[in-house]
Amino acid sequence: MVTNDTNESNKKEKIVYKELSYKVMGAIFEVHKRLGPGFLETVYEKALVDELVNIGLNVESQKQISIFYKGKKIGIHKLDLVVESKIVIELKTVQQFCSYHRNQVISYLKAGGYKLGILVNFSKSKVDCFRVVLN
Repeated sequence: MVTNDTNESNKKEKIVYKELSYKVMGAIFEVHKRLGPGFLETVYEKALVDELVNIGLNVESQKQISIFYKGKKIGIHKLDLVVESKIVIELKTVQQFCSYHRNQVISYLKAGGYKLGILVNFSKSKVDCFRVVLN
């Protein structure tokens, strides 16, 4: 089951990786505050890695995961960021999120065996984040 932590019904439930999530979100907001909108995803990725490492978190950038179909490895995909081997961060610089972006994160979580993904859009005047939780 896929849920969005920001849904009203989920606010009563425990937030997945609460403390770690807050640290990650703080780093995301700091990067956006300093850089603002307008750069390529790679610029935000490098800045976010630096910010996360500076606050003491383990970060893997462009982490490769194997993709399987019916038990057979059919390819490799690179995740933008994985924090503390728990949270997948997918970075975007788009006008707005669409269902495709959310579905991407869901697929990445399933393929990599993760519970939490954070979809981040740096292209707006206020950073836009969407949490995806696999139950």
